Amino acid sequence: MTSNRRIMLNGFKSATIGHTALGLWTHPDNAVRDYGRLGYWTDIARTLERGCFDALFIADAQGVIDVYQGSTDVTLREALGIPIIDPMLLVSAMAAATDHLGFAVTASTTYEKPFDLARKFATLDLVTSGRVGWNIVTSSSRSEAENFGMSKPIPHDERYRIADEFMDVAYKLWESSWDDDAVVHDRERRIFVDPAKVRRIEHHGKYFDVPGIFICEPSPQRTPALYQAGSSTAGVAFAARHAEGVFVSFPRMDMVRDAVARLRAAAAEAGRPPGDLKVFPLSTVVTAETDELAWEKYHQYRAHSRSEANLARFSALVHVDMSALDPDEPLEYVDSDGIQGSLSVFTKADPTRTWTPREIGEFLSVSSMGALFVGSPTTVADQLEEWVEQADVDGFNISDTLSSVTFPDFVDLVVPELQRRGRVWSSYEGATFREHLYGPGHARTLPGHPATEYRRG
Repeated sequence: MTSNRRIMLNGFKSATIGHTALGLWTHPDNAVRDYGRLGYWTDIARTLERGCFDALFIADAQGVIDVYQGSTDVTLREALGIPIIDPMLLVSAMAAATDHLGFAVTASTTYEKPFDLARKFATLDLVTSGRVGWNIVTSSSRSEAENFGMSKPIPHDERYRIADEFMDVAYKLWESSWDDDAVVHDRERRIFVDPAKVRRIEHHGKYFDVPGIFICEPSPQRTPALYQAGSSTAGVAFAARHAEGVFVSFPRMDMVRDAVARLRAAAAEAGRPPGDLKVFPLSTVVTAETDELAWEKYHQYRAHSRSEANLARFSALVHVDMSALDPDEPLEYVDSDGIQGSLSVFTKADPTRTWTPREIGEFLSVSSMGALFVGSPTTVADQLEEWVEQADVDGFNISDTLSSVTFPDFVDLVVPELQRRGRVWSSYEGATFREHLYGPGHARTLPGHPATEYRRG
């Protein structure tokens, strides 16, 4: 290895039953049925903090998977992202059970309102002492559109134009409405907030009209740590401008390496240091004391997966009904308002390889669209180090493949090996989520980030 670069670690979950490793809810050791119990989430948070993870990254959606067969039947039978609860309401409890772990919560710029969402994140940032992040998404599914009173989804690139303006409104609320010292709490003069240090933001744009003052006092980070996962042209441009952490989903190292290079080049073009984007690939880790035991465990997991469930989820991602295609004919790229990067993986990424729907359904078992690492702690640590050095990633979003097993296995087996190599923390440095990304003393957005342009006092 050519460096001793720290490997950042995020746990990756959704507040639902079937997330990335679809079908594994049937495994007898899977505790995911407890997802609606608060203790389930505080146990996860404590486990990740015991392993010095940087954060828990929580995915979310506000619609159902209904593209495959034009139905929700497979979705309901296989618990594909349903039932699902609101992850934002879990953060306070997990934060109260931990001292250092960050929490990246997914929220959509497509259907949320800037003022309301800014208030929610400011509240979480305040009560967690700066340990909150926002995974910014633009919602693409018809189901979500209908749930919010629309007849069809907003077109792909327009969703990102809305998101850009949404972010500008949020930055103004978080960064410029209140000076750092606006709260004086002066009992003698009976001044709690100095009126001279609070101002209206007067935002009047194409999509949003928000003129007033923010109603939350400044929180430790002001702007939460910002994550994003777009891989389309518009998504990469958005990440280059706004993101601090970027989530990528590709199964091969060369694909991830190309995505990282594209992101860093886009950041430089946007006037930001390329290293300010911290990139995390979706990763499934199956580990045990030996390579043989780890592979045995992996094959047990595969026995619980169902190809039809994988294709149903893939259909929803790319907005193409896989059930309507010949299962043994090569899949071709089509323009859609779905997640373009997911479709490109099987149609454009490797010109020498074609994929049929049947092959895709099998391929997506256990590890979904992400990287797969199977082996002993030494083997897994070697693989993670190779990806950091060869693909230029900053860390990994470790998926909770088998709840109550995957995270404890990683913390008890892989983390000590990575700590022995000096690759991950043995204790936390800094206090806020952003300091996990950039180091102590960097609780606020860095120079070059658009939020910094709005900063006052």
